[in-house]
Amino acid sequence: MATYGRVLVLAWADILAIYAMWLLMAYLTDVWRLELTHASTIVTILWALFALFPLFQAFLADTLIGTYGMLFISTASFSVGLGLLTMSTPPVLARSTGSCSEYKPECIAQPQKALLYTAVPLIAFGLAGNLTFCSTFISERANTTGEINVTWKNCSCFVYSDLPRLIVTLVAVLGLPYVNPWSLRFGIPAICTLVATLLFFSTLSSYKNNSKPNGSPLTILFRVFVAAVSKFFYRVPADSNELYEIRNSQLHLIPHSRSLRCLDKAAILIPTNTLEEQEKNKWRLCRVTEVEMTKTIVRMIPLWLTFILCGVVKAVGFTYFIEQLNHMNPKVGSLKVPLVLIIWFYEQAKVNCAQLCAIFITFLGFITGSSKKVASSFGIGVSMILAILCCITAAKVESRRLGVVQMHGLVDKHGERVPMTMFWLLPQFLLLGAFEGFFTSSSILFFIDLSWMQGFIDQTLDSMDEPIEQTLASMQRFIDQPHIVMKKYLGLFNSGFSGIGILASILTVFVVGKISEKGGKQMNWFQHDLNQSRLDKYYYTLAWLLAVNLVVFTVVAVFYRYKANRLKDREAAPQRGDNSKFFC
Repeated sequence: MATYGRVLVLAWADILAIYAMWLLMAYLTDVWRLELTHASTIVTILWALFALFPLFQAFLADTLIGTYGMLFISTASFSVGLGLLTMSTPPVLARSTGSCSEYKPECIAQPQKALLYTAVPLIAFGLAGNLTFCSTFISERANTTGEINVTWKNCSCFVYSDLPRLIVTLVAVLGLPYVNPWSLRFGIPAICTLVATLLFFSTLSSYKNNSKPNGSPLTILFRVFVAAVSKFFYRVPADSNELYEIRNSQLHLIPHSRSLRCLDKAAILIPTNTLEEQEKNKWRLCRVTEVEMTKTIVRMIPLWLTFILCGVVKAVGFTYFIEQLNHMNPKVGSLKVPLVLIIWFYEQAKVNCAQLCAIFITFLGFITGSSKKVASSFGIGVSMILAILCCITAAKVESRRLGVVQMHGLVDKHGERVPMTMFWLLPQFLLLGAFEGFFTSSSILFFIDLSWMQGFIDQTLDSMDEPIEQTLASMQRFIDQPHIVMKKYLGLFNSGFSGIGILASILTVFVVGKISEKGGKQMNWFQHDLNQSRLDKYYYTLAWLLAVNLVVFTVVAVFYRYKANRLKDREAAPQRGDNSKFFC
């Protein structure tokens, strides 16, 4: 149980650090006085890497180092990253660099810039690993030792239990913002994370895990592509029964489909070589089931591409929204309200709307008689509509804010706060949280088919008469099958394409800025600071781009569902000859 407690401390320290990282945009513009687009680029890269890393980390954990090894590396990375970020603040290394210790841009020396740019990927890697593998580690540890019965559902609740999370959140929202020096704002979470990391490292001597990584299903995707390319000039046989497959009652089999026939080349048996010789090289010969798993992923790519623009909207939340928040009046009467209180409302909207979306999809599927996949596509559509409303609301609020800036002559006064309460931004933060909650929940339910749970239940019931050790081993073998493990990766693919969208927001800002200049005849919408920029026009641009994206998603989702139904109908149909050599 000591191991679990140390992982819990690690998870709670992450909460404190996350709220501190939300203010990175304000730190870069207030202290470093970076240009608006330069500061947003740094912050965008941080959160884009945070969304992209889990896919790579899961692959690394499943193939080489295991869950504990990955969590060990990520905690060290996060602790070092926060430490370097703290050291990048002017007072910490003022004597060493020979610079001043005030929070001014002239006090930022080259070593401090290097520390910041090094800290960004380390923080992203560490935070992504911690949030991805904390619950996974506890679940694996419990199932291995048998000390406690932990399921995937209550494992998350165990890690982020209500009372400790509430206490840490209160400290992060109502305590940390009142600490004025930036070196302490970043330093306190860094110290807490370091202590939690050292506590977790102390489990190394007592941790024993004899099981080795089982391999990643992503390797199967790579193998199928390599094998298909290596047999590029071979003809796909007319009869799918001539393709390679291992028919074993203990192995999960996926029926052959007639789409993407070019990938079937990976399962072609070469008549000039013996079967034993070909089976030795898995990078030249794959099973039909492995080919069909790859086809499933490839067919999802058009839908995932429509998620990229949703990532662009997410990027606005932790860059330009935060910068707006930082320049508005935080007081309610004589009480100064912390900026992160608005972020807390955003987090609550995100969590509650994710739960509401799951209920909505279940209810919609029940009253319409449609599958969860169809109902969840409506949820994704609702999330995109919420994103459009978020951008329109943000544009209107920003137009009003710029009007107040003009009225009070604050266009060239970067350090002055606009006499307009920051709670004007609350609606757009709530809509942003609602959008992310609906989008995350719907996209997971859309891609992840939970029908495998019935097989898991049947497998468990069949092994109930066996000794407990054999029952657990049988259950673990079922869960470790590639098509089951791939379900986890589908959610990571969602996160990855969202990360691509967050990263693409940098290009979007550049392109939109260049177009807004109209060949140098007009002012670029993105100027040095917020008051000189025209973010309202950028938000309107995102709104109509999202409207177009919603139409594209609808067409692609309908086509995806249509193709899925056709493939099911064709499974029982007789196979026809295919004389194509080179095409899918």
